[in-house]
Amino acid sequence: MGEASRWHRGGTSKHKLHYRKEVEIRTTLQELLLYFIFLINLCILTFGMLNPHMYYLNKVMSSLFLDTSVPGEERTNFKSIRSITDFWKFMEGPLLEGLYWDSWYNNQQLYDLKNSSRIYYENILLGVPRVRQLKVRNNTCKVYSSFQSLISECYGKYTSANEDLSNFGLTSNSEWRYSTSNTNSPWHWGFLGVYRNGGYIFTLSKSKSETKNKFIDLRLNNWITRGTRVIFIDFSLYNANVNLFCIIRLVAEFPATGGIVTSWQFYSVKLLKYVSYYDYFIASCEITFCIFLFVFTTQEVKKIKEYKSDYFKSIWNWLELLLLLLCFVAVSFNIYCNIQIFLLLGQLLKSTEKYSDFYFLAYWHIYYNNIIAITIFFAWIKIFKFISFNKTMSQLSSTLSRCIKDIVGFAIMFFIIFFAYAQLGFLVFGSQVDDFATFQNSIFAQFRIVLGDFNFAGIQQASHILGPVYFITFIFFVFFVLLNMFLAIINDTYSEVKADYSIGRRPNFELGKMIKQSYKNVLKKFRLKKAEKDEDKKTTKDSGDFAEQARREGFDENEIQKAEQMKKWKERLEKKYYSVEIQDDYQPVTQQEFRDGTTIKYKMRFSECLTK
Repeated sequence: MGEASRWHRGGTSKHKLHYRKEVEIRTTLQELLLYFIFLINLCILTFGMLNPHMYYLNKVMSSLFLDTSVPGEERTNFKSIRSITDFWKFMEGPLLEGLYWDSWYNNQQLYDLKNSSRIYYENILLGVPRVRQLKVRNNTCKVYSSFQSLISECYGKYTSANEDLSNFGLTSNSEWRYSTSNTNSPWHWGFLGVYRNGGYIFTLSKSKSETKNKFIDLRLNNWITRGTRVIFIDFSLYNANVNLFCIIRLVAEFPATGGIVTSWQFYSVKLLKYVSYYDYFIASCEITFCIFLFVFTTQEVKKIKEYKSDYFKSIWNWLELLLLLLCFVAVSFNIYCNIQIFLLLGQLLKSTEKYSDFYFLAYWHIYYNNIIAITIFFAWIKIFKFISFNKTMSQLSSTLSRCIKDIVGFAIMFFIIFFAYAQLGFLVFGSQVDDFATFQNSIFAQFRIVLGDFNFAGIQQASHILGPVYFITFIFFVFFVLLNMFLAIINDTYSEVKADYSIGRRPNFELGKMIKQSYKNVLKKFRLKKAEKDEDKKTTKDSGDFAEQARREGFDENEIQKAEQMKKWKERLEKKYYSVEIQDDYQPVTQQEFRDGTTIKYKMRFSECLTK
């Protein structure tokens, strides 16, 4: 637009300028339509990756292994494990019963199981489950001198430096000897630490009775010791009905304070991607996505060469580069996952007597899904670049761009107070209230307080004096003062933008006019709208009838002439600040012009009625 203004000032005719504006508008419209096709293709691609059965498969598996209680003890399940005794009860009860399904509900033989278990009769157990333990060495923490006569052993928290690599117990068996990792699985990030691969490992048997005897033998010989810090239970399933793999990991962490903290991971992924006709349709969408990516990359490279450093002055160009970067990362992840599936899946399916480590494939597949999710999020955000032709959307973007400096200043003040309260809450309530157990939890707890979700009883119980004082002052300063200041900044800026638009200082809406005109032409072509000449005649007739009605209501000719003069003044004002032919730089209205415009607004009442 700025180039069009310079061309006009340099002597370019109005006819050529108008032609160039039409070409630019049509080019923008073509880019909009092309981007909508890209966005639709991306949506089909992303939603085609997901399967509604993923949720239900995770749900039934979590219900089986997490919520099933120990027989005779309704409150003891995996989620409620708090001691080593509870852990062995779970291993010999719900875990054992959940893994081995060898008969129908009436105790009849299911069918030819081919030496495999069918969980819930539909999900085949791939390979055999694996149990893995990590320990720490003795004397990994320092005992205070006054207690050394009472305490001779000290086991610190888990770190790779504190990990115990020595054999123990019945060293003749593999589960008592330390084994290094022979897989590519990533380290596990738990609640209490980051755990690496390897450890004291044993795999379960195909026979339910042999596995139960194994558990009993390990329990009687104290396989779990004071140095134990985490135990992993890993196994994988496949459901042919919905073509989904379910990779399950149950984690029991043993903190240095004693007790057990449980966590779990259920990953339902589609590793066999191209099976049905719909899968091949998704593959065609993937190819189309790569073509769009090549086209958009070529366009951005040309723009960078043309505009050089000026290209990076637009926030939309930065968003375009970010979106392209995410697309390339997503394509790279997809290629890497497909290669790994091609190389490893066949080997894993053949090893029916060993543990099949599908966790590595599921881990990268989940990361690929996350990258795609972020990509489509920013792809939808880019829509705002094209819908600025709408007045309402333009007002929104103008309001945000004009008040960004005020919002940044407000954000600095807000987070200073917010983090001060977060640290106060962490130090005062951190040892007794779960919401403030860590500094990160304190930050999230305060956001929840702002939204109305809080545990005031726990805060008050932790500190009868500081608890209520913290809560009341936080609500007053953050909720009543700071948040209302934020709303005031937005409202004040929005009022200024509307005032600018009312006197003609607004962006160009030619693209919107073209879309509207195209819509009218389509209606006329299908004879759903009257011709434009008839509408113009009707408008002129209505304007004349209104003038006659104004005379009948008591307006004299002098007032009508003044109204016409006000109308001409308004047209000159709009031409000065906003011209269809010449696009000047957008300038905010001054306070004096706003007051003048407000004063004249009431004088122009009759003139505005004539323009309708």
